Amino acid sequence: MNLRQLRYVVATADHGTMTSAAQALYVAQPALSRAVRELERELGVELFQRSGRGVALTDVGEQVVRQARVALDAVDAIEGLSVGRSNGRGAELRVAVTASLEPELTGRLIPRFARDQPAVRVRVVRCADRDRVAAALRAGRADLALADLPVPGDMTAHPFEQREVVLISPPALKVREPVPPAALDGMRLVLPARGSPRRAEVDAMLRRIGATPVAAVESDERGAWLGWVRAGMGSLLWYRNQIEDTEGVTVRSFMPPITRMIGIVHPHRRLPPAARDFLAFAKETARDAH
Repeated sequence: MNLRQLRYVVATADHGTMTSAAQALYVAQPALSRAVRELERELGVELFQRSGRGVALTDVGEQVVRQARVALDAVDAIEGLSVGRSNGRGAELRVAVTASLEPELTGRLIPRFARDQPAVRVRVVRCADRDRVAAALRAGRADLALADLPVPGDMTAHPFEQREVVLISPPALKVREPVPPAALDGMRLVLPARGSPRRAEVDAMLRRIGATPVAAVESDERGAWLGWVRAGMGSLLWYRNQIEDTEGVTVRSFMPPITRMIGIVHPHRRLPPAARDFLAFAKETARDAH
């Protein structure tokens, strides 16, 4: 057994296919497959159930991967002692996120962090909802997450930013200002596609405030949403800090305000050096914003 085999097994578990794991590690797929099978022979167990659609961990495979992550984290920590703080010689940071928060992560946080820490490779782990974000953290498929708060009790949360949800509507829409959340009941809205992760998040928010709007447009073409609002097809719920062009639309606040607190989240365990640095960077970014 060697570290290369453990890395290949963990990558295969993370990516779901050996082809994707090999691509992520920049190795030939046959070489990765051989290394995994060699480890299975050494251990005398089958780590993966293989099918035409990919691979799935067996029960013993889940135990092996869990321990392999611990071993690899320990190796990374030891290597970190010799190369200095975050001088990470190819260190990888995996950050889980949902669709609605991904623009914040990829458009704002990662580019700034990359300028400070060019040696760290940041991989975005896309999750359908925050339950899957927590699952990715528990399984070790991600080191950190940018997520809505609060989080389950087995997670540590560091509040990052409180976001205001606003109503973006055609100027001709007559509604009281600031807008009472109850006014959304029966209002025509431009919504994400039914069944999409973004739609699930919007629907959950609407349930919390007890409103049932009418779906005027259902689409995940985010770049077209404001155009449909300008055309008078419906209004849009979005975050104030993500609105770039307000020409031809009216932006209204809610009263009481509709807000979402987001934060950096991780399990109750020691973080690898790159994750600790990203967390410190995010906290500093949040302080600078206030």
